Order: sequence, then structure tokens, then C-alpha cells
Amino acid sequence: MSPRVLIADDEEAPREQLRAALATAWPEARVVAAASNGVDAWDLFLEHEPEVCLLDIRMPGLSGIDVARRIGGQARVVFVSAYGDHALAAFDAGAVDYLLKPVDPARLAQTVARLRATQAAAPPDMAALLQQLAGTLRKPAPLGVLQAAVGREVRLIRTDEVVYFESDSRYTRVVHGSAEDGGDALIRTPLKELLTQLDEQLFWQVHRSVIVNHRHIAAAVRVDEGQMHLTLRGRPETLPVSRHFQALFKGQ
Repeated sequence: MSPRVLIADDEEAPREQLRAALATAWPEARVVAAASNGVDAWDLFLEHEPEVCLLDIRMPGLSGIDVARRIGGQARVVFVSAYGDHALAAFDAGAVDYLLKPVDPARLAQTVARLRATQAAAPPDMAALLQQLAGTLRKPAPLGVLQAAVGREVRLIRTDEVVYFESDSRYTRVVHGSAEDGGDALIRTPLKELLTQLDEQLFWQVHRSVIVNHRHIAAAVRVDEGQMHLTLRGRPETLPVSRHFQALFKGQ
């Protein structure tokens, strides 16, 4: 098998050292993407769908822990961290593999052997570990207000009044308020960067190009085996749900 691999580290030298060491330890593995921050790592994961992700714990934007939480059980995650990182205490149980920088070839060989041996099995449940790791990182308060230029105005839009965000090639569309009294505006902040600033308890990413305020979701409708869309409270449009995010709507 030739597993697809994603590498994410905000420092170029460790990132390239890991890529070179992996080429020696696991020649059949294909590094399909390398990211310099957590935001790009998550976006590249959605684009390339790798089976294995090597994630630095501490990265700007989204940390490796944030990215791993979004990946869930869709890939195997190996964390990469520096010596002395106090987050390493959470790995004592040994349920999830990790590497220390600079990467030791013998330690990487052990990790690769475990990954090879478990390729056919489902990835382990990391929820408890990720919750513990998340407690070791400080995060800024969620974004409360957006500024959007509409004609000659600069509108201040409270984020809790946003129904959904939708991206295109250049802008992000912000749809807010009700169908009768609301409106929409365009901002230059890319959707993937907004994802790091929004309250994750309120806003759910449901597609690579859509983030929705879950309070406005009326229903998730399965169209066929692979397609799903959302209907919204008091609004006529529907929003697509890509395969990666359909697990948000399992039902009971």
C-alpha cells in the first residue's frame, strides 16, 4: 500500500527533516501535502484526504490538536513536538503515537512499524486525549464582531447574528439576520482563517466552503448515499454537507 501523508509544522527545517526521514523509513508512503500552519493543514486535509497526518502540536491559527479534533476518526494522527513541551505528559498512556523534534530515525521507524501494522484497522478514538491536550493550550476569545464594507458603509455585524458564511475564490459571503430583515455582505477574510476565530460551539463547518451557525439549522436531509444538505429556519436556501462532515448529523 502507498498511504497518503500530510506533514504540518510551522518551522521549515523540522518540516523538511521529517519529510526526508519519512522517505527513508517508509519509502512507499507519499507525502501529498506539507503545511506551515494549522489552518492550511486542515484545508489540505480536506483537499487530499490523507490516511496519515503528522502534526506539530503548537502551530499558529489552528494547533495540531485543533486539526486532529476536526480529523476525528478519518485518519491516523501522529503528533510532533519539541523536547520539554508540557503537553507531552498527556501521552503517557501511549494510545496515540508522537515524535520529538529533532526526529530520531530509530523512533520514527518504530512509529512507521506501528502505522503499517494497523493500516487495516480503524484509527483509535482520540477524543479523551485531545480534550486533555486542549487544556494545555491557551486560546484567544472568539470573534464577536465582523466589519464588512457595503457601499460607503462599514457595517458592524455581530457574529452571533450570522446565519452562515460561504466562500468563493476571492471573498467570504456573510449572511446574517432573518430572510426579511437581514442581509449579506462580503469580507476579504478567507473562510479557513475565520474558522480559527469563530466560536466552535456555535459555528459548524459543513463543507470546505461553508460554515453555519447551528442554531439556524432546521434539518439535515440525506439526498442519497453520498449527498446531504441542510435546510435553514425561516430561509429558502439549502447548504451542502460534504462527506467529511456528515458525521455531525448521525441522528439517534
